[in-house]
Amino acid sequence: MLGSQKPLRAWWVGDGFSADIWRVCTNSTNCTEINDLSSTEEFSGYSVMQAVQATMILSTILSCISFLIFLLQLFRLKQGERFVLTAIIQLMSCLCVMIGASVYTDRRQDLHHQNSQLYYLLQEGSYGYSFILAWVAFAFTFISGLMYMILRKRK
Repeated sequence: MLGSQKPLRAWWVGDGFSADIWRVCTNSTNCTEINDLSSTEEFSGYSVMQAVQATMILSTILSCISFLIFLLQLFRLKQGERFVLTAIIQLMSCLCVMIGASVYTDRRQDLHHQNSQLYYLLQEGSYGYSFILAWVAFAFTFISGLMYMILRKRK
């Protein structure tokens, strides 16, 4: 039964429903975009969700920039120099992931209670794979940033 399966790509999941930082789905076909509700003032705490969305998007952008700068530095740095700029940007990306996931962790219960008309099915659930993946991304970007800080260009 497709309707009783837990959705895989969500921050908060349960039997037949899911919620992430972009939308709330009460079943596999009935999804409501959170930004659609913000214009009608039905979604309380939309600024919190915007902060989570913004930090996660910024983290992705910073990671891509960090990778591009790493490639440039790989061919431009002299032997023995460190990838400091790449490390700084990667650690900023790490900070953004941590802030976004921490804000969601702290404010999730309040958001669900304040918007009970939207989250009425979602009170009994658990954190989903996307939420766990956000914390894994935090760990990996932190380790990556530290590795860039230590890494020296060698022949």
